[in-house]
Formats: sequence, structure tokens, C-alpha cells
Amino acid sequence: MMHFLLVLSIVGIFTSTMYALLVVVGALRLAQRRQAAEACVFTPPVSLLKPLHGWEPDLESHLESFFAQDYPEFEIIFCARNDRDPGLETARRVAARYPGIRSTFLLSGPPPYANAKVWSLERMQSAAAHRFLVVSDSDVSVTRGYLRAVMGPFVDPHVGLVTCLYRGVGSNLWSRLEAVGMSIEMSGGVLVAELIEGMKFALGPTMVVRRENLEAAGGFRALGPYHADDFMLGNLIAAHGHRVVLSTHTIDHHVLNSSFLPSVLHQIRWMKSTRFSRPKGHLGTALTFSMPYGVLGAGVAVAFHRPLLGALLLLWSWGSRVGLGALVGGLVVAEPRLVRSALLYPLRDLLGFAYWIASYLSNQVRWRGEVYNLLEDGFMRNDSQSAKREPEAVLTA
Repeated sequence: MMHFLLVLSIVGIFTSTMYALLVVVGALRLAQRRQAAEACVFTPPVSLLKPLHGWEPDLESHLESFFAQDYPEFEIIFCARNDRDPGLETARRVAARYPGIRSTFLLSGPPPYANAKVWSLERMQSAAAHRFLVVSDSDVSVTRGYLRAVMGPFVDPHVGLVTCLYRGVGSNLWSRLEAVGMSIEMSGGVLVAELIEGMKFALGPTMVVRRENLEAAGGFRALGPYHADDFMLGNLIAAHGHRVVLSTHTIDHHVLNSSFLPSVLHQIRWMKSTRFSRPKGHLGTALTFSMPYGVLGAGVAVAFHRPLLGALLLLWSWGSRVGLGALVGGLVVAEPRLVRSALLYPLRDLLGFAYWIASYLSNQVRWRGEVYNLLEDGFMRNDSQSAKREPEAVLTA
């Protein structure tokens, strides 16, 4: 048994190293595209769709970054479930400071299907005046050049959807660990997926789509039964013969969970979503982690009285994660605190493996205060009556 564990640890370190090399290739490709992408100028009128749900820290400044865009013509549409939503009140307050930008405020009411966010998007699409729709979550902030950057790829008429990588922003240890998972682990996975099979999915913090391509794919309504609406939107757009493009622009995604338990449950919810949306890919994720195999190998090697071997296995795992964190953080997402993020990444890698295991222990998630069962192919079913029985995750966006 001990020999098997030693072999397992070495295999895991090998596969995670090969995965890291693929991330390096993907990162270099993205960096090469960046200069060409900056030269693309395409600035048609756009409609920004911002679903809101309650109060969030620094929501006012996050929303204001969208009003402050250096872009010729755009409108912003907000939607919340009811008129007493604190997020909607904040949006109205920010919009009042920008009277020159058309702002619309909608109420969705109770959703007719499981994914309430998608119902809000459907309501906003109906009110949108323009051909291009920019969907963005409430917990992100952007630079003044955001709209110009994400619209550039649409100069190619075959592009149906553009999405962005994002840089996690945290305020304490737990939120920073979650942020590192966004900036490095998530970005690395997206780069490898793009490298191997091309973009066939989108990332929720930014999804930009042509209205006609969206409608040809079934509209937002087609996403209503799914938990991972971003994954499904990109999947449907690609399935209908349109290109999904990963922008070279990066935005800030602010982590709202600042304490241990909410942060852990939120990340497990993410893992569960991937498990049901991409079951084979999620299973293979186990071979992309490095630290768990380094720790295992070190322990087994010490048991065999081979401390030097154990130290080498652990050091290789740790070093490869720090190096990967530095590369992706610096070259891909322009992490401002690069050293801290790179040094935190080995711990996040170890925790990520624990979250991966936890994703197989239940099919329930808590989202927007309600409990859902995740089903095959990413479908979800409202199961709020079970809220007191099995709380699994919290919504932060």
C-alpha cells in the first residue's frame, strides 16, 4: 500500500507539472495576442446589463466604474427582484451623478424558473436599446477602457461572444486565498481549455454577446434551468457556429466572503457547479493539483526513511506552484501584489484539492438564500424546503 501511495504521489506531481507547462504555453499565447487586440477599434452602441441582489461592500464604487467608461455611447440597465432592494437603491444614487448616461431600473419579481439571475437578464434584454449586450456581475470593477477592450474582437463578424479573465481582490487571509483561486487556478484552467479545445464557454463576470447570436441560441431563457448560466451561454453560442473569444483584458472580481466558512462553502459551490456542468473535465482536475501529491509523497518517503526524497518531492510541488502563481499573476492578470499571491498559491492549491473532494459529497447548493439540487448536465431544481437540512454554499454574486 505504501509503495502504491508513493507511486501515486509521483504520478500526481508529474501530471500537475505537465499541466503547469500547458498553462505556461497558454499564458504566452495570451500575452502575444494582447498587443494585436489593443489595436482593434470597434465602438458600436452597447447596453450594459447589471443584475442586482442586495447590498455588497463597495457596491457604489464598483457600479460607478461602469458609468465612468471612455466609450462613445452606452446605456446601463439594472434589475432587482423588488423595489426595496438595497442594490437598486445604490444604483439609483450612482446614476443620479451621471445624468448624461441613460439608466434604466427594472423589477423582475419572482422568477419563473430556477435561475433568478437569468430571469433578470431576460427582463433587461427586452428593455435594451442596442444590438450588443454586455452582461456584468455586481461584484466587479473595471477601468475606463473596459468597454473598448471587450468590444474590439467584434470587428470580426464571426465572433458571437467575448468574455474576460478576472483578477481576484481580497481584504484578509480567507478572501485573499479565494482571490488567488480566481486569479491563478481559474485563469490557468481557462487558458488550458482554450489551448486544447478552444473557448466553448463564458465567464460570468463579463459576457458580451450580439443580440442576434443570443436569440439564435435560444435567448437568455434557454439558460433558465441551469446553475452555470455562464458556461451554458458560451456553450450554446459556440454550438451555433459562432466564435467565443477570450479577451486579453482583465477585470477586478471582489471577493465578498471575508470569513472562513462562507468562503469555503462558496468555493465548494463553484466546484459542484463544474462537476455537474463538465463532469469529465472536473474529474480530471484531480491531476492538476500539485501540493496534495507533494505532501503525500513527503509523508510516504519519510515513512520509508528517505527524508531527502520526501523533501525533494515537497519542494518540487511547492516551487512549481509558486512559479505558476508568479507567471499567471504577472503575465496574465497583472496581479499588483504578485509576491504575496504567488506565495499563497501553494496553500490555495492544497485547499482546492479538499474542495474538489467535497464537491462529490452532496448535490445541494445554497444560492441567493435558497437551496437547489444540482442535476445531470448542470440542471438545477429549487429545493428551498431543505434549507434547514443541508446548507451547502452561499451566494456572493
